[in-house]
Amino acid sequence: MADGVLRRAEALQDGLSEALFEPSLRIGVTGLARSGKTVFITSLIANLLNRGRMVQLAAAREGRIQAAYLQPQPDDTVPRFDYEHHLSALTGRQPHWPDSTRALSELRLSLRLQPSGLLAGLQGPRTLHLDIVDYPGEWLLDLGLMDKSYAEWSSDVLHRIATRDCAAEFLAQAKGTDTLLPHEEPKAQGLAAAFTAYLQAARKQGFSDCTPGRFLLPGDLAGSPALTFAPLPPVQGARRGTLLREMERRYEAYKAKVAKPFFRDHFARIDRQVVLVDALSAIHSGPQAVEDLRRAMADILGSFKPGRNAFLTRLLRGKRVEKILFAATKADHLHHSQHPQMTAIIEALMREAQDRARYAGAGTAALSLASLRATTEEMRAHNGVDLPCVRGLLLETGKPAAFYPGQLPEDPAHLLAPARQGADAWLDGEFSAMNFAPAPLTLKPGDGPPHIRLDRAAQFLIGDRL
Repeated sequence: MADGVLRRAEALQDGLSEALFEPSLRIGVTGLARSGKTVFITSLIANLLNRGRMVQLAAAREGRIQAAYLQPQPDDTVPRFDYEHHLSALTGRQPHWPDSTRALSELRLSLRLQPSGLLAGLQGPRTLHLDIVDYPGEWLLDLGLMDKSYAEWSSDVLHRIATRDCAAEFLAQAKGTDTLLPHEEPKAQGLAAAFTAYLQAARKQGFSDCTPGRFLLPGDLAGSPALTFAPLPPVQGARRGTLLREMERRYEAYKAKVAKPFFRDHFARIDRQVVLVDALSAIHSGPQAVEDLRRAMADILGSFKPGRNAFLTRLLRGKRVEKILFAATKADHLHHSQHPQMTAIIEALMREAQDRARYAGAGTAALSLASLRATTEEMRAHNGVDLPCVRGLLLETGKPAAFYPGQLPEDPAHLLAPARQGADAWLDGEFSAMNFAPAPLTLKPGDGPPHIRLDRAAQFLIGDRL
């Protein structure tokens, strides 16, 4: 009840502040590991500061954005997104991909806007603040735990990982542990370490359901009891003081002291949300990775509260996510002739979440994009057939190479159906993924880094407020 009252008071304060002073728009950017969150935010900010490549952003094309400038973020306890360092990594003489998101960060970009419409001549310029919040998608997966008991979570996890080779060591250790004996800390630590090792191996193999997320990115919680538990087979009537009951207690502490504060203090304040998905890597890993990605994203998006952010709605029910963009990243790893298929696949993956958000009144969109274009396109003859390829610098060696990933199907069901059925491999083709390094850039004055459809993403996210 206290949380609810606090959220309503904040909604009222924010609403009055926006109505009387300068409005702000809080944009959350999330995605699972290697989906490109850091590069997306860096390139978006750089292209809003230098708008020469933002032709699909109407306000930029029409010259209504008079100026854009960075300011200190409003949350003094949240680290600043290190924009300058990340941009230097992408655009320096020896460009490289910046470090991935490992913690919460924020940046405020303020836009000075020229009013439009019949009364534009009677109004002066106005300011819109964009507060961009970056956080690991693994943390967002934890929100799906809020409605699950320890027994439910354990049963679900143990069922899903039963056939995974990377989980064999943990499963053997859990099976050989008598969970009804009195709790001993070395046993708890051993099980937690084995489970964490499984999560790390699963993420490397392309699986997405790696919860709890803080096990992978513990930060200052490393070694704490809240991160020293593991899923164990449920047993009815376990007594207090046993290993099983202590694991249950720590799971509930994790929810109450780690997952819930993140939701309350940061996630529940988001106005608009970007969900980045590295679908190409999942397709390359096989049907099981695609189905795992679909379920993980469904859990993530089930945590959103979509809907319109009318003033009374925000006052009475708290802030809601009013727009959600689903973006398949690394579009530059495909020839443009395959971009429609990639967009159709991401729409199919997110269909349930999109339908739920639209029903609640939120706007949704799906597209394929590249926050920083690292390749060029070419056609290459192979066995008498011209293949649409992309050329870039290989991340591992730095050598140039042309790459053809395979032909994505016109119908997404040709991928999603075998994924849902638990197939071990694709029946009608193989799909490859390649890691490219960022290409050296020479930018003209007024131009941001090259991209694919980043301006369309910006138009959907903020165009109506410009």
